[in-house]
Amino acid sequence: MGHFLNMDELSAAGITDPELRASYAECKRLNSLHGKTYYLATLLLPKEKRPFVHALYGFARYADEIVDDLASTLSIEEKAEALKSWGDGVLNDLRQGKSKDHIGRALVDTVNRFNIPIEHFESFLHSMTMDLTVTEYQTYEDLLEYVYGSAAVIGLQMVPILGASDIKAYDAAQKLGIAFQLANFIRDVDEDLDRGRVYLPILELKEHGVTWEMLNARTVTPEIKSALQFQISRVRSLQREASAGILLLDASSRPCINAASELYCGIVDEVERIDYQIFTHRAQTSTARRLKVAIPAYLQAVRAR
Repeated sequence: MGHFLNMDELSAAGITDPELRASYAECKRLNSLHGKTYYLATLLLPKEKRPFVHALYGFARYADEIVDDLASTLSIEEKAEALKSWGDGVLNDLRQGKSKDHIGRALVDTVNRFNIPIEHFESFLHSMTMDLTVTEYQTYEDLLEYVYGSAAVIGLQMVPILGASDIKAYDAAQKLGIAFQLANFIRDVDEDLDRGRVYLPILELKEHGVTWEMLNARTVTPEIKSALQFQISRVRSLQREASAGILLLDASSRPCINAASELYCGIVDEVERIDYQIFTHRAQTSTARRLKVAIPAYLQAVRAR
């Protein structure tokens, strides 16, 4: 056991091929660079599970970068072509079971090992493609088409790696993924307006008296506050519904997902803490809160191993 604890993550996961190790290392780099909270939660998993979660993150992040790189001089058409070309290549690699792509190699290996359905990756790429042209969603049901591919499928991809005792874990994983995404939408209203997008359902905003013009004025009004409160209650409701499903995961995986749930959904607590001033402040989980969540989760993770 002592020897196993001293092993690096890739060796612990049985990944020995040099090119494959390089691909997993690149996915881990992307995760540590861009997915601060996600990466912190991943560290709570047993070493032998972490590389596979990094591979899923690397794929999602790379696609996201193509779509949302504001520094890029590419037109929407050129971005669409770049996303389609890379996405089609990775999907083709997944079907063939091998890849030469620097991100695709690790992803294909992960999908092969855990028998993850390729449809999840098709759905993800469909949602990333929607981001290039869709600027608003009228209803929550409309938004769910996007959120299924951008977030729910991430939960579905994760379950085989995390291990589960019951098929109900998949339903919980979807709900938690959606809760995470909605929390991000609430936090990122200002940033998304810069990209010409509003993710919060237009008809729901209207019910609270909120218009595009009001959002573009970037001043928090009682109407905007009311609309945000409604969306926050939905995040908490989804989080509650998903919580029982976490108990269906392998004991060694639960601390990671509990911490992720607490930290990601905790974004909405931070929105409340800054009194909904989302246009002038970015709601972020404080270091103190991260430590408050991470330390007991770490001790729990060690016990579970």
